[in-house]
Amino acid sequence: MSKRKLLTVGFQLASDDCEYAKFRSKTSLLDWDIVLFRFAINEHFYSSGDTHQGKPSLNDDASFQLKDYCAHWRKEIKQAVEAGKTVLVYLPPLEEVFVDTGQRSYSGTGRNQRTTRHVTSFNNYEVIPANLSPVTASGSRIKLAAKGAEEVSAYWHEFGSISKYEVILEGSDGRPCLLTASGDKPVGLIFRSRAANGTLLLLPDIDLFPGGFIDEEGNWTKEADQFAARFVKTVVALDRSLACSGESTPEPDWASDDRFSLPAEKPLMVKLLKTEQRLEAAQRVKDDTLAEIEKAGALRALVYEKGKPLERAIIEALRVLGFSAEPFQDAQSEFDVVFESPEGRLIGEAEGKDNKAVNVEKLRQLAMNIHEDLQRAEVNAPAKGVLFGNPFRLSPPEERDVAFTTKCETAAKSSSTALVPCPELFKVVRYLLSKRNASFARRCRLAIIRAAGVVEFPEVPPEANAISDDVAEEQ
Repeated sequence: MSKRKLLTVGFQLASDDCEYAKFRSKTSLLDWDIVLFRFAINEHFYSSGDTHQGKPSLNDDASFQLKDYCAHWRKEIKQAVEAGKTVLVYLPPLEEVFVDTGQRSYSGTGRNQRTTRHVTSFNNYEVIPANLSPVTASGSRIKLAAKGAEEVSAYWHEFGSISKYEVILEGSDGRPCLLTASGDKPVGLIFRSRAANGTLLLLPDIDLFPGGFIDEEGNWTKEADQFAARFVKTVVALDRSLACSGESTPEPDWASDDRFSLPAEKPLMVKLLKTEQRLEAAQRVKDDTLAEIEKAGALRALVYEKGKPLERAIIEALRVLGFSAEPFQDAQSEFDVVFESPEGRLIGEAEGKDNKAVNVEKLRQLAMNIHEDLQRAEVNAPAKGVLFGNPFRLSPPEERDVAFTTKCETAAKSSSTALVPCPELFKVVRYLLSKRNASFARRCRLAIIRAAGVVEFPEVPPEANAISDDVAEEQ
């Protein structure tokens, strides 16, 4: 047998013999022979602190991402097993959260109108393509099932001592291979593919990161290397054992010939074809909707991006305010953005900082840009300089310190340069996207044009805050 290709999803091993894919990726599992999978919501998706019925409630974006990635992996695991692969899923503690359904209900009118967000329950076991009814229960006393556990006995001999069940899987469709020592409750299941010799194996959770696996510099230790080597060797042997003990022989190509077809198959095949066509159409709609969502949320880059993505978001935001705005480049000069309106003409520079305030350095670049711009034959007066800053961009805006350093603010005042904190720009643009208000947009433009130092935008009208994040009862 050729060397098996291994992939881990959701956790890493200190081994060059297996590759690693992040849960937040759209990796296909068809390129690997053996897949090791583990998913805990709190390791990949963070709640803002909101709760509903005592459980975490994810915001709109996190809700969509959680459901989208789980749907991806559920499909990939199913396809991998149907393609003859071995997929081992480790079963962590059951995590239940509330996710946004996308539905809204409204009450009240005018400034008193409230929008209520509807949520539904979701758990980390929904990523597994199997009919499961997990019940939270933890323990470490586990035994092999009397029948049907031969394939996993060698694996269990090696790693049963560091395994722990976090759920009981009664009422599930799979074949039990591991049971609680008392009560014979299933905590490990085997699912066989009818179409190919593939296997989905659900196993109790395992401590993959005991103390001593990471050194002070964040590197794998010798103990981690040794554990990973033993683990990979055992998993490959488990895969071989599962392949040799398949409960059914994969159907050979010749057996699918029409002369072997059975009466009940034809209408079912027609039904399957129609179902696949509907799925393809739904997938196209989903892909188009995802593209629209990405486009619709592009201005959110104002609060977390830097570089070219931040520049593009600033240009679009300025257009929302009523400016004509474009990046500029010729043989001599390149400016992040040149923008103008009836109130004036301006040149802007953008700067994003990971974990500090925007400093004075960008003002020098901005001053040079204004001078170069003035040297152009078609320009008769110096443009006003504007520095757009996105400081501490990796932190939520409400947790950030001052946007610009004291030296930067002092220099901006002396040169009549406007300093625009990008999160503040996002606030006014978000309002204008929800409601046309030409007067408010003009006041925002004037705030930039007249500023010497940090721009103070007009206060967003109260009706813009009418939407409530209240959470409704589960539907």
